[in-house]
Amino acid sequence: MGDTLEFNEIYQEVKGSWNDGRLRLSKQTVVYKNSKTGKVDTIPVTELTQAQWRRVCLGHGIKLSTSTGHIYKYDGFKDTDFEKISEYFKTNYKVELTEKDMSVKGWNWGTAKFNGPLLSFEVNDNSAFEIPLSSVSQCATGKNEVTLEFHQNDDTEVSLMEVRFYVPPTPGDEGSDPVEAFAQNVLSKADVIQATGDAVCIFRELQCLTPRGRYDIRIYPTFLHLHGKTFDYKIPYTTVLRLFLLPHKDQRQMFFVISLDPPIKQGQTRYHFLILLFSKEEDLSLTLNMNEEEVERRFEGKLNKNMSGSLYEMVSRVMKALVNRKITVPGNFQGHSGAQCITCSYKASSGLLYPLERGFIYVHKPPVHLRFEEIACVNFARGTTTTRSFDFEIETKQGNQYTFSSIEREEYGKLFDFVNAKKLSIKNRGFKEGMKGNDNMYSDSDDDQHDAYLERMKEEGKIREEGNDSDDSEGESDESFNPGEEDDDIAEEYDSKASASESSGNEGDSDGDRKKKPAKKAKLTKERKPRKKEKKAKDSDAPKRPMSAYMLWLNSSRERIKSENPGISVTEISKKAGEMWKQISREKKEEWEGKAEIAKKEYERAMREYKESGGGSSGSSKKEKKKKKGGKNEEKRKKPSGGREKEKERATGNDSFKSREFISSDESSSESEKGKRRKRKGSDVEEEVASTPPSSEESGSD
Repeated sequence: MGDTLEFNEIYQEVKGSWNDGRLRLSKQTVVYKNSKTGKVDTIPVTELTQAQWRRVCLGHGIKLSTSTGHIYKYDGFKDTDFEKISEYFKTNYKVELTEKDMSVKGWNWGTAKFNGPLLSFEVNDNSAFEIPLSSVSQCATGKNEVTLEFHQNDDTEVSLMEVRFYVPPTPGDEGSDPVEAFAQNVLSKADVIQATGDAVCIFRELQCLTPRGRYDIRIYPTFLHLHGKTFDYKIPYTTVLRLFLLPHKDQRQMFFVISLDPPIKQGQTRYHFLILLFSKEEDLSLTLNMNEEEVERRFEGKLNKNMSGSLYEMVSRVMKALVNRKITVPGNFQGHSGAQCITCSYKASSGLLYPLERGFIYVHKPPVHLRFEEIACVNFARGTTTTRSFDFEIETKQGNQYTFSSIEREEYGKLFDFVNAKKLSIKNRGFKEGMKGNDNMYSDSDDDQHDAYLERMKEEGKIREEGNDSDDSEGESDESFNPGEEDDDIAEEYDSKASASESSGNEGDSDGDRKKKPAKKAKLTKERKPRKKEKKAKDSDAPKRPMSAYMLWLNSSRERIKSENPGISVTEISKKAGEMWKQISREKKEEWEGKAEIAKKEYERAMREYKESGGGSSGSSKKEKKKKKGGKNEEKRKKPSGGREKEKERATGNDSFKSREFISSDESSSESEKGKRRKRKGSDVEEEVASTPPSSEESGSD
């Protein structure tokens, strides 16, 4: 037999809910770890006094009693585990594992026995049922009757709310009341909060984010009392799971987070986290309501009677001493801005995501804490609204998905390195160098799961970068906004210094008119938004880009997939192809990758020949010149008629129509006409410009 025994899917009852976990028996301790909350129960072997093996609803279970008065029950064992566990207990613990039968008669008349934290109802010396007194929230007495009320658990579909015991009067006990004695035994071990005595200390008007408001926090020996203007909350220290101290991104504030299970309740709202916000500059001098000997005896040097320092340090120090749990702080992660957190959004609310040493925590609305051991995989997804951000998705082993969106693109490298260092499975990991050695560590590697869309985007990105190195205008024209190139383009078309052909076409222009032209024309081009559509035309003569290995394989296998799956849709074909590509062997994939490499070399060779033959930039420049010449010929054809119409207008005094150039150059134009002109739509402006002669003609006629 080995030094340890481990059992998976072992269940522990917590306030009426079965929580699964893992139990490990070693020579020094018995350790149980809850899979849901991550809480660890550690039982030293020296404290074990009794062990029982019982038949329960979930198979078989063991009940362990300790010298400190605690009782631990774990269910979910198989019948064949008895001999193995019994032998281990005898050899290492010197404790005999005894078999104990349960009463299944169904009688409701028996004997109530108080055994430490348990109330056992026995029929003929066999236990019919047991009630953990820590689950009791209230105890009420009546005539010959005791009523026990229980804490409600949100994780259970059906909850036991109360149990009533009838306590018959006995003629021999005239001096004492058996009902009161029963109730006192229950209340001595029950989780009933009674604010008896003075508080250890009080923190006034603390800002609380969850639940929102300002609260006075009264620290009692066994519970925490939040007193606000509207609501009061009493939180037993036994419900505190973890404590977090997190610096705000502005480096001027601190979050203090208290994780609770079960949560505090207000109506139908459940608060699993208590979040306090402190300013680093706020200081406090604190005096405990205890004498120095009692402080030393109770807290063993963790606290002093008189303390002073920052407010958040005082609160966290007192809570750590009373709850007896460590405070979790961010590890060595640093984001792009140097902060230990990442700004993101979760469920349409902006907040901060803190990568910790053993998990992630998001504050503050709603707060989320995810431990690494409950994470199945993570995913880096493209932002839905803009390419300047990305989404970080976390999928748990229970099937829940958490999406943290709108993360700045600069944070990607830091977050990816952190996730990779923590050995979390990355869902959309591509073929990256240095990652192949980790295939055995990750269950969700790229060999097993293929992202066809991601691979295709990467291949096209590489080819686009290689193809666009030499000339800005080679890949037709950029669709993205580039201020520098756009300014140059405007200067080429409209500037007085653009080209000799343009200046020769406008002989007789004065220097003053040439200076005015760029400002007027540039202003018109800003209003003509449809102009950008001209840039989207692609060069049909250029060689087509090569396909990736996956796309080559898909084209060759598309007809086979259709024949094997008649009636399949286009989207289902892609999904089916992705699954088939995952199952293809490495040799087959290398064969298609070789074909893709050959196609890529052919494309590069064809592109070089295309450039040498004058394709690409020369073709696009010829098209631009043709457009410019065509535009100037149209203007020349319209000049005579436009000049005669303007002379008629001036002769007749008709002011109903004036071009933009005429109005801007005429000093006598009124402000009201300018207001009317601004209200005109873009289509009217374009029509006006097309039918109006250049400003040089106007100056000549004047």
